[in-house]
Amino acid sequence: MLIWSEVSWIPNKHYSGIYGLMKLVLTKTLPANLERVIVLDTDITFATDIAELWAVFHKFKGQQVLGLVENQSDWYLGNLWKNHRPWPALGRGYNTGVILLLLDKLRKMKWEQMWRLTAERELMGMLSTSLADQDIFNAVIKQNPFLVYQLPCFWNVQLSDHTRSEQCYRDVSDLKVIHWNSPKKLRVKNKHVEFFRNLYLTFLEYDGNLLRRELFGCPSEADVNSENLQKQLSELDEDDLCYEFRRERFTVHRTHLHFLHYEYEPAADNTDVTLVAQLSMDRLQMLEAICKHWEGPISLALYLSDAEAQQFLRYAQGSEVLMSRHNVGYHIVYKEGQFYPVNLLRNVAMRHISTPYMFLSDIDFLPMYGLYEYLRRSVIQLDLANTKKAMIVPAFETLRYRLSFPKSKAELLSMLDMGTLFTFRYHVWTKGHAPTNFAKWRTATTPYRVEWEADFEPYVVVRRDCPEYDRRFVGFGWNKVAHIMELDAQEYEFTVLPNAYMIHMPHAPSFDITKFRSNKQYRICLKTLKEEFQQDMSRHYGFAALKYLTAENNS
Repeated sequence: MLIWSEVSWIPNKHYSGIYGLMKLVLTKTLPANLERVIVLDTDITFATDIAELWAVFHKFKGQQVLGLVENQSDWYLGNLWKNHRPWPALGRGYNTGVILLLLDKLRKMKWEQMWRLTAERELMGMLSTSLADQDIFNAVIKQNPFLVYQLPCFWNVQLSDHTRSEQCYRDVSDLKVIHWNSPKKLRVKNKHVEFFRNLYLTFLEYDGNLLRRELFGCPSEADVNSENLQKQLSELDEDDLCYEFRRERFTVHRTHLHFLHYEYEPAADNTDVTLVAQLSMDRLQMLEAICKHWEGPISLALYLSDAEAQQFLRYAQGSEVLMSRHNVGYHIVYKEGQFYPVNLLRNVAMRHISTPYMFLSDIDFLPMYGLYEYLRRSVIQLDLANTKKAMIVPAFETLRYRLSFPKSKAELLSMLDMGTLFTFRYHVWTKGHAPTNFAKWRTATTPYRVEWEADFEPYVVVRRDCPEYDRRFVGFGWNKVAHIMELDAQEYEFTVLPNAYMIHMPHAPSFDITKFRSNKQYRICLKTLKEEFQQDMSRHYGFAALKYLTAENNS
């Protein structure tokens, strides 16, 4: 707030508001030992290595402290329309979308005093800025032209409404930076905008993993985390048939948190619950339905390529349902490697909730209508704040793509009896949910406790401080089972909610379950990882963990 006060006194008509003036105070904002910096607007596209621009600092001479490209419109010439009166500038003036700043020299020149005196003087006649910091930079340069090193035009090709940038790119084949400096951004109209728009969209869909490389020409300090990671990877046996499985848990994925706008107002009674889930592109169609069934906050981790992230953005922007919801956090984890990192995704979604409790769900389940408020009441009833409980939401499934969703427990029981619904995985994996005791649930009116059994994998509501999922399990198999086992080892009490339910909607088999069914080595590696997990549990929890080995041997 103190830095804002340095510029908040300046009347500004530019659409960027006060943010558009912040470049003026970088000599005070940035660390005193920082000598030089490149300052970029967020509406530019780089088409080259930024190290090339950094190298331009070596061309500065004498008192040159600002590197700028000439403005590529007639704005500062004052002839765009009748009575157009711009701020003073040297010729066409300069555009501040790309700036090279020699901070150490600017501080010695008393830059703060220089721009402030200029702004105060000009505002007596101009009353406000039209182009924010750019007007003030140009007014200073008009009085002190020796401050500027003029960058070649290709370092800031400006695509404003009145651009004359064609004079630049007509003669230059290697454009370095494209600047969408119109309020219309990609919708700006000019002669060659289609080419530049395609360049920008292509860049957005470019595989960002290709940009993850060390800048060999830029010496950097040793990164302890990176060194530890390399050490762990070097300890793996590349001849091990399960090497790729083991390696996956050490993969550092690029992650874009809060990909879309997110707002959350904390609940006054401290009982709020976030629905947590993960998904890939083939499950996008579930998002609108979940939002209609669950009005509370949601945290989603999406496993997408760069191109898919742009497709998701367009999908979300075209959905009234998704755009009307600001309490959904979308966190993009970018694709890398051959496995679906299901437990990493769950952990990303869990880490970025804003509520004291979370409902650990899956994307292909629809919660019953009203479940959000029911869970908040149950949090109080079962004193979740002060006890180690995992509240179980019983899971059911339908094999029909068109389902008249039951609006009550009585309606659901009727559909069970008619064979329209089934208990989840009844046909293929009964053990996963059998301990929920569906027979008891049919008539239950109060919460009841159940005991852990081998392969139990219910969907639960827990406090946000519960253990994370084990990253060694990727793709299909044992990813939830291991987590429930960990909760049991930490003495969580499993309590079934009598009036809660969720229904799994049908979909095509995932790529990973197909691999599990068809690839013998996949199944062998999963069995190996299970055994190693159980050994780790025994080491960590001692005698209490022996029951997991016994249960597994008996199952």
